Amino acid sequence: MRRLALLSIAMGGLAAIVGAVAFSAADAAPSSSAPKTSASRRSPTSSPSRRFGLGSGVATWPGSTVSPTAIPIGDHKVSSVPRVGDTDSCVTSFRSAPGRDNRPWIDASTDTWNMNEKIHVEGKHTWPAAEHSFTVRGSNRILQTNDLPKGKGQTTGTFPISPSDPAYQYDRNPNSIAAQDFTWTVPAEPTAAAAPACVPMGPIGVATNGVVLFNALDASGRDAGVHEVQDSCDGHPQSSEIYHYHDFSACLDTAATEKPGSSTLVGYALDGYGIYVERDSHGNLPTNADLDACHGRTSTVLFNGKEQVIYHYDVTLEYPYFVGCFRGTPHTDSSTGTLHNRAPGQNGAGPSVPRRASAPPAPGAAP
Repeated sequence: MRRLALLSIAMGGLAAIVGAVAFSAADAAPSSSAPKTSASRRSPTSSPSRRFGLGSGVATWPGSTVSPTAIPIGDHKVSSVPRVGDTDSCVTSFRSAPGRDNRPWIDASTDTWNMNEKIHVEGKHTWPAAEHSFTVRGSNRILQTNDLPKGKGQTTGTFPISPSDPAYQYDRNPNSIAAQDFTWTVPAEPTAAAAPACVPMGPIGVATNGVVLFNALDASGRDAGVHEVQDSCDGHPQSSEIYHYHDFSACLDTAATEKPGSSTLVGYALDGYGIYVERDSHGNLPTNADLDACHGRTSTVLFNGKEQVIYHYDVTLEYPYFVGCFRGTPHTDSSTGTLHNRAPGQNGAGPSVPRRASAPPAPGAAP
């Protein structure tokens, strides 16, 4: 169930953050040996890692708990300045949104959505070619990934979405998934910038399974977690064939963060700060009310293999999900579209085409 998935988000392999040790993974072309499944509600994966970070140190989050069956919709929560609960977007205009949204998981009367009822794209494909590494070299952390999900239970759906897929009536994503070639250099010990920076329409971070993270917006500037239909791991590709997550993936689920009071690193933002799943003593995730305008807080966490008081971003059930703006100085690279200058014009199709590694087409892709 999708409820369980986002209430138990995390993953193993956190040894990546220790000193100069590289966290890497490598395999070979996509495999569709897993049976194709019908579009359905989110189900948690079985991934028994028990690597915990420090405890969150929170008895009870001050903010009200968000129910996975009534999550506030983030539409229109786009700003040109940092604001709690908003996306501080570098893009200031978007293409027109379609008319009335008839998706059955949306309750227009309460302006909420039900993640347990949301349909998903069919298919469960593994990617043996997946590889990524997060390596500390001197004062920098080198984030390298080919953007294919790596690890037990890490899959993608079948893209482009087939007309026979029930998800097709809601989202006709025509894009395929292809291996990429991303390298970002970020501070190993990030510090706050003089002022927060906006987030682009393109990569803003990378999850610890190697998948690229985008901000919470779709091409129309709406809450992508609500309006776009993703696969059972909550990912999909855009026009440059970059597979990505807008909200947090059910396939990063492990038993680790089911533990009340736990704190687990699940990704890095492109300013170098970590992204964590943190729970209070009752097992609840924080809400926007518990975090700052960039969707983070400062507390003691395990980072770079040691306990330290440092700023970090937190995963929430509600929009903007993990990063609302960059608290540190973000990596800037025109080849990956991660430019953080505020500019008009739509960019919903994603960043400019990055260098792409050679790889067979994704399962179900057009030749």
